[in-house]
Amino acid sequence: MVIRAKFVNVFLSGRFSRRDAGCALFCQLKKALSCALFCAFIPSVLFGCADQTNTNVAANLAVIEQCNVDNTLRFTAPGSEWEAHSLPIGNGYMGATVLGGVVTDKLNIAEKTLWTGGPGSREGYDFGWPQDSQEYQQVYREVTNTILHERAMSPEDVAAKLGRDPTGYGSYQAMLDIDVTFSHDDQVEQYQRELDMATGLVTVSYQQQQTRYQREFFANYPSQVIASRYAAKGEKRLFATVTPLLPDNRSVNYRWQQGNLIISGNLHDNQLAYEVQIAAAHEGGVLTPTDRGWEIEDAQSLTLFVVSATNYANSFPEYRTQHPHEALTARLNAAVNKGYDELRAEHVADHSSLFSRVALCLDDSPEIDTATLLNGVIDDSATPAMQRQLTQLYYQFGRYLLIASSRKGTLPANLQGVWNNYTQAPWSADYHVNINLQMNYWLADMTNLSEAGMPLFDFVEGLRVPAEQTAQRLFDAPGWTLLLNTNIWGYTGLISWPTAFWQPEANAWLAAHFYQHYLYTLDETFLRERAWPVMWGAAEFWQHVLVTDPNTGQLVVAPSYSPEHGDFSVGAAMSQQIVGALLRDTHKVARQLGMDQQAEALAATLSQLASGLNIGQHGQLQEWQADIDDMSSQHRHISHLYALHPDQDISPERTPALAAAAKRTLEARGDGGTGWSKAWKINFWARLYDGNRANKLLIEQLRHSTLPNLWDNHPPFQIDGNFGATAGITEMLLQSQPGELQLLPALPRAWAKGHISGIKAMGNITVSMTWQDGLLAQATMYSPRSQQVTITLPQEAERYEIADGTGNRIAVTQQGRRVTLTISAEQSYRIQLKDKV
Repeated sequence: MVIRAKFVNVFLSGRFSRRDAGCALFCQLKKALSCALFCAFIPSVLFGCADQTNTNVAANLAVIEQCNVDNTLRFTAPGSEWEAHSLPIGNGYMGATVLGGVVTDKLNIAEKTLWTGGPGSREGYDFGWPQDSQEYQQVYREVTNTILHERAMSPEDVAAKLGRDPTGYGSYQAMLDIDVTFSHDDQVEQYQRELDMATGLVTVSYQQQQTRYQREFFANYPSQVIASRYAAKGEKRLFATVTPLLPDNRSVNYRWQQGNLIISGNLHDNQLAYEVQIAAAHEGGVLTPTDRGWEIEDAQSLTLFVVSATNYANSFPEYRTQHPHEALTARLNAAVNKGYDELRAEHVADHSSLFSRVALCLDDSPEIDTATLLNGVIDDSATPAMQRQLTQLYYQFGRYLLIASSRKGTLPANLQGVWNNYTQAPWSADYHVNINLQMNYWLADMTNLSEAGMPLFDFVEGLRVPAEQTAQRLFDAPGWTLLLNTNIWGYTGLISWPTAFWQPEANAWLAAHFYQHYLYTLDETFLRERAWPVMWGAAEFWQHVLVTDPNTGQLVVAPSYSPEHGDFSVGAAMSQQIVGALLRDTHKVARQLGMDQQAEALAATLSQLASGLNIGQHGQLQEWQADIDDMSSQHRHISHLYALHPDQDISPERTPALAAAAKRTLEARGDGGTGWSKAWKINFWARLYDGNRANKLLIEQLRHSTLPNLWDNHPPFQIDGNFGATAGITEMLLQSQPGELQLLPALPRAWAKGHISGIKAMGNITVSMTWQDGLLAQATMYSPRSQQVTITLPQEAERYEIADGTGNRIAVTQQGRRVTLTISAEQSYRIQLKDKV
């Protein structure tokens, strides 16, 4: 979709008194959604019309002179490789991919709960726990003592003593392919394959002689159905076969029920029950059921509705519920009764209500195919404008993927989001918790998609029961923890890979997301009822497990391991920083909630804890307690900068010496690495206010770590890099802490003008900004909560005027580039460059 906005110095102040006023403005958008659809969701999302009580009026201010924004991935040829060419759709429960073959179009469908392994696996399953907990704990104490006194131990030696081979871990599974094979040949013209991210629709179209063939695909979240339509317009009609294909690692039973095809069975490995139900409808011609599909002859259109599920439940220890047949039958019948057009409208309204919250414009983006943009960046022939066009497309692609792969009531986005074409996926398409799962959700709150973050919290809360046993069985400790990776079966124990098996700090990193969500939303019920139990359980574990360093007398993590780099040691920087951040934040929450006893215990631990923030002989931030960093190493993990990002213990303003040391480390490590590594570096450089270097990393990620369909390439495909890059772009434009905002803190020279609307700052503040000639021209803020905020501007504060939503200038406190003001609930505020007034 191309949204053409031409709002010349328009300030949308105050609430719109009439719904029609807001709708009329947006109905001027060309090539956008229908006016009726815009009027259905725009007022509640952007303006807050008179009948709305919770609004964010001026948060989506547009002061763009002219900006043509194309949020569509466009291709002019069919795809041939699933990983490189698929166009994804998803509703959180199911994901589907479209290759758009001319003769055979393969619709690959995955359902997020279809996994091998777990309880009932023929390999056996023990959650990664040792058979003899007391024996293991004794070995753990011996390893800890060795490391404390000898100061290091090789990963191989530690893994030999503390690691163990997993059994029944399992892998995410493809559900099925649906092949639609047409009778015509592959000689076509005007081929187009598109993903419109604004609507969540994938379309395929091409011309053959006097006939135009068109296909459309979407994954509807409210009705939990995937729908596809195939149509022919012109002198010819559709002649095709529909054939579902399933992997051979399961039993497969086909039967017909009221004209619908039912495919069901059990995975061979763990007997997990699955079912797929498919309904077909047609316009014109004849639709004939076969043993395992349909034949369609002389039709104008064919429509398929697909639902699927398993008997999985996120409930320890069995992880099973009732067979999904009855629920799927009701779901499919409801979808068929609604019909394709109603399902489509329902889907577009639901998807667009989330996607439309944020708009980014760095440059006009005409309807240019994605391959031209990406190939131009790869071979360095892209103009600066093309780089900006690809950047804004890639930014919204990250938001699109999160909407499609993470919705309320579903499992969180895994290493591949929700999409899968394998029976043994790379890394099982599981949940790695030493950065990958966390990176998937960095963007959720800041890009105004807090709802999409809920599956992460549900999942972590579900892990707590087995994770409490992990804490007790492995560490003889209260609270909860897990190690490096987990699956949908509550795996919280050990694996045996020497450089990637030990990360008990993962509990602290996951708990940090609960607190971050509170800081962004100020949801005190969430803080008390959901964040606090998770944070305190993790903190309780570490209060028990921390040991005293005989060399310093401080509390340290041991064994401690800087991910995939070097030896096990005492108090590696990442360990100390993550645990320290957990204890610090949990202490704040304890005081806020009146948990005095816990607050006192946490304060005592914090007073003795080693910080993990040491500057070494090369001016670098030390990765280990000992000053042994190899400055020639360009290892992809830079985990010892956790305090810079995602935590905020290091900042150029508050801790300039540590920020300089972090910069020295980043310079030494270079700009290479895997997709997710480059994405993290974008965020690091943004936090150091170096927008040019952050943008350089972004271009590096696009050039070397992005597949033709814009999926992130580890390699292979791994979705965290998409999400991390979108978060990094947001950090370049807006950063925040409780009560503080930095506007355009890392704006690169390449983005001399632009606009972003609808992003979020901590404090539940919605922010929109326009900049020209590298200068902030105007910003607006809105919050449903009254609060005092200090804003750091990119130029001296005296160059700006601040007014409320009615245009009245308000008094503020200014100092240098900082301005402090009190904002009232449900009122909009404007910061505007004086010479632009």
